[in-house]
Amino acid sequence: MKKTLVMLMICLATPALADQDPNRPTGKIARDLGIPEAAFIRCFKPVRPEPGKNPSGAKQRQNKAILLPCLQKANPSITNRKLDQVMDRYRPEGAFRKD
Repeated sequence: MKKTLVMLMICLATPALADQDPNRPTGKIARDLGIPEAAFIRCFKPVRPEPGKNPSGAKQRQNKAILLPCLQKANPSITNRKLDQVMDRYRPEGAFRKD
Protein backbone atom coordinates (compact mmCIF):
# COMPACT_ATOMS: atom_id res chain seq x y z
CA MET A 1 0.00 0.00 0.00
CA LYS A 2 2.82 2.39 0.88
CA LYS A 3 4.54 1.69 -2.43
CA THR A 4 1.35 2.44 -4.36
CA LEU A 5 0.85 5.68 -2.48
CA VAL A 6 4.44 6.77 -3.17
CA MET A 7 4.06 6.00 -6.90
CA LEU A 8 0.79 7.95 -7.00
CA MET A 9 2.46 10.92 -5.32
CA ILE A 10 5.32 10.82 -7.83
CA CYS A 11 2.90 10.68 -10.75
CA LEU A 12 0.90 13.60 -9.41
CA ALA A 13 4.01 15.66 -8.76
CA THR A 14 5.46 15.04 -12.23
CA PRO A 15 4.33 17.62 -14.78
CA ALA A 16 2.48 16.31 -17.83
CA LEU A 17 4.58 16.12 -20.95
CA ALA A 18 3.36 16.20 -24.52
CA ASP A 19 6.09 14.01 -25.93
CA GLN A 20 7.97 12.79 -22.88
CA ASP A 21 10.31 15.78 -23.21
CA PRO A 22 11.07 17.20 -19.76
CA ASN A 23 11.92 20.52 -21.42
CA ARG A 24 8.35 21.06 -22.66
CA PRO A 25 6.26 22.49 -19.78
CA THR A 26 2.80 21.69 -21.13
CA GLY A 27 0.94 23.46 -18.33
CA LYS A 28 2.74 26.75 -18.93
CA ILE A 29 2.38 26.49 -22.71
CA ALA A 30 -1.33 25.73 -22.41
CA ARG A 31 -1.84 28.60 -19.97
CA ASP A 32 -0.12 31.06 -22.32
CA LEU A 33 -2.25 29.81 -25.22
CA GLY A 34 -5.43 30.08 -23.15
CA ILE A 35 -6.37 26.41 -23.42
CA PRO A 36 -6.61 23.45 -21.04
CA GLU A 37 -3.38 21.50 -20.62
CA ALA A 38 -5.14 18.32 -21.76
CA ALA A 39 -6.03 20.03 -25.05
CA PHE A 40 -2.39 20.98 -25.69
CA ILE A 41 -1.20 17.45 -24.91
CA ARG A 42 -3.85 15.93 -27.19
CA CYS A 43 -3.00 18.31 -30.05
CA PHE A 44 0.75 17.84 -29.66
CA LYS A 45 0.59 14.05 -29.56
CA PRO A 46 0.70 13.52 -33.38
CA VAL A 47 3.46 16.14 -33.82
CA ARG A 48 6.91 14.68 -34.41
CA PRO A 49 9.55 17.07 -33.05
CA GLU A 50 13.01 16.93 -34.57
CA PRO A 51 15.33 14.89 -32.33
CA GLY A 52 18.12 17.46 -32.69
CA LYS A 53 15.80 20.27 -31.50
CA ASN A 54 16.55 22.32 -34.63
CA PRO A 55 14.03 21.31 -37.30
CA SER A 56 14.22 22.58 -40.84
CA GLY A 57 11.70 25.16 -41.97
CA ALA A 58 9.85 22.40 -43.84
CA LYS A 59 9.62 20.26 -40.69
CA GLN A 60 8.38 23.23 -38.67
CA ARG A 61 5.64 23.91 -41.22
CA GLN A 62 4.67 20.22 -41.28
CA ASN A 63 4.34 20.11 -37.50
CA LYS A 64 2.48 23.42 -37.39
CA ALA A 65 -0.01 22.18 -40.00
CA ILE A 66 -0.95 19.48 -37.49
CA LEU A 67 -0.73 21.51 -34.28
CA LEU A 68 -2.25 24.90 -35.08
CA PRO A 69 -5.68 23.82 -36.39
CA CYS A 70 -6.11 21.49 -33.41
CA LEU A 71 -5.18 24.21 -30.93
CA GLN A 72 -7.53 26.65 -32.65
CA LYS A 73 -10.42 24.27 -31.96
CA ALA A 74 -9.70 24.82 -28.25
CA ASN A 75 -9.10 28.57 -28.66
CA PRO A 76 -9.91 30.15 -32.05
CA SER A 77 -7.89 33.26 -31.18
CA ILE A 78 -4.57 31.38 -31.36
CA THR A 79 -2.64 32.66 -34.37
CA ASN A 80 0.46 31.31 -36.05
CA ARG A 81 2.43 34.19 -34.54
CA LYS A 82 1.06 33.59 -31.03
CA LEU A 83 1.93 29.89 -31.24
CA ASP A 84 5.49 30.73 -32.33
CA GLN A 85 5.89 33.24 -29.49
CA VAL A 86 4.67 30.83 -26.84
CA MET A 87 6.62 27.82 -28.10
CA ASP A 88 9.81 29.89 -28.46
CA ARG A 89 9.41 31.12 -24.88
CA TYR A 90 9.67 27.57 -23.54
CA ARG A 91 12.36 26.16 -25.83
CA PRO A 92 15.60 25.78 -23.89
CA GLU A 93 17.53 26.72 -27.02
CA GLY A 94 15.29 29.70 -27.85
CA ALA A 95 13.66 30.46 -31.18
CA PHE A 96 14.26 28.17 -34.13
CA ARG A 97 15.87 29.49 -37.24
CA LYS A 98 13.65 30.11 -40.23
CA ASP A 99 14.88 28.47 -43.44
